[in-house]
Amino acid sequence: MPASSVRRRWIHRLFAVTLLSVAASAVAPRPLAAQTRAELERIVQRRVLANGLEVIVVENHGVPIATVEIDVKNGAFTQTPDYAGLAHMYEHMFFKANRTYPSPEAFGERASELGAIYNGTTQEERVNYYLTLPADSLEGGIRFLAASLREPLFRPDDLAREKEVVLGEYDRNESSPFFPLDRRMTALLYPGNASRKDALGDRTVLRNVTPEQMRRIQQLYYVPNNCALIVTGDVDPARVFAIAEAVFGDWERGPDPFTLAPIPPIPPLDGNKAAIAEASIPVATVLVQWQGPSASQDPDATFAADVFSDALNTPGSGFRTRLVDSGLWQDIVVNYYTLNHVGPITISGQAAPEKLREALAALDAEVARFAEPGYVTAQELENVKAQRVTSGAFGIEKASGIAHTIGFWWSVVGLDYFMRYNDAMAAQTAQDLQRYARTYIIGKPRVTGVLLSRQEREALGLTEEELTRAPFRARTQEQEQEQQQDARVQDARAQDARAQHAGGVR
Repeated sequence: MPASSVRRRWIHRLFAVTLLSVAASAVAPRPLAAQTRAELERIVQRRVLANGLEVIVVENHGVPIATVEIDVKNGAFTQTPDYAGLAHMYEHMFFKANRTYPSPEAFGERASELGAIYNGTTQEERVNYYLTLPADSLEGGIRFLAASLREPLFRPDDLAREKEVVLGEYDRNESSPFFPLDRRMTALLYPGNASRKDALGDRTVLRNVTPEQMRRIQQLYYVPNNCALIVTGDVDPARVFAIAEAVFGDWERGPDPFTLAPIPPIPPLDGNKAAIAEASIPVATVLVQWQGPSASQDPDATFAADVFSDALNTPGSGFRTRLVDSGLWQDIVVNYYTLNHVGPITISGQAAPEKLREALAALDAEVARFAEPGYVTAQELENVKAQRVTSGAFGIEKASGIAHTIGFWWSVVGLDYFMRYNDAMAAQTAQDLQRYARTYIIGKPRVTGVLLSRQEREALGLTEEELTRAPFRARTQEQEQEQQQDARVQDARAQDARAQHAGGVR
């Protein structure tokens, strides 16, 4: 099957290269560059079928290609501990046998006939399935996805094979030195709700998955009133709406899944938390996280969060000048990840172990200033808003990109958020950024995580209790020298103990 992607907030993308390259990209997709709501209203067309299925079309005749995407309001946020990872398992099974194509071979052969490239992803608050194909295969492509959406078979032999594929993904993630820190940070930031923030899931749950569990997910979430069909590219909207009605019009509406299985609220943190993990790495990697705004409950704060993060991350900003250009941090990134059920605010960076305490103290000093007038200057604010207008992550020319972007926003917070995003970003003021920082960051409970080598941790004498203190304070030179002397004494005692043990066993 095609490579499937379990997309996590920030940490899983860190596995491939470094923390910083990941954190910089761990943002929700940006709506189209330079598109106001009035312009988007002319480009994006939408219909809702009688059964609740939303059909969204973006027409662009630049190349004879179309993308057909199904988005489902499913993902990690729907997972109780006994279903941890099964939203992703379902994604894998979507591309297996169904009533129309009763074997994986038949499914693959039909995809080839259509000239389709297909894939899917599972994230915290959406699962999507998509294929890109020649525009003249559009109706066949919609019917192809509909067969998997409406009539999956969940054959035990398919599930047994695909379970091993998913467990292989789990193994690859688990082999990363960052994996233990990820797990602990998630559990601390979202008390009692880790399974609702982790698409990767639990190994035991994955190992023991049953067809009945797949069927339960289908019955609950894979109903027309919880799905969207998004079609982009070289298409005629009227024809798309007609095909959608013909293919999906008789699909029976289901009960509201979130009435049957309500999503519990994320409890607020009751104080600062900390986690330290050890790995053989040459630098200290730091993550500081806060519970951020909900996109539906405080949308204005999410717009401010994006502008604020961009302003601090811009080369030459006061934030980077004082922390990175000074040499305290090797690099540092600020990020908010837009989610409906409490997105995380993350400051992530790397520092030399011997500078770690000083770097953390300097970061705390910056955080305390976030809401000061002029912390983000008027010129910096205008520059960031201008950059947002001209550097959208996806353009209207790329059918698959805009389909994924619209699908993400539809699933997480609704199409209206997408439509007004650029206008809201352009309207942000310094006062909006200050309100965001005061409401969600300054003086608020946080989780601090540090990954460093065991040798460096022992040399520093770093403890989780120390990391919970706010503001963090660097030690004096005398304190550092005392700590180093204590470490040398402990090393000498350990060597003596080993020597005595060796002598006693001869």
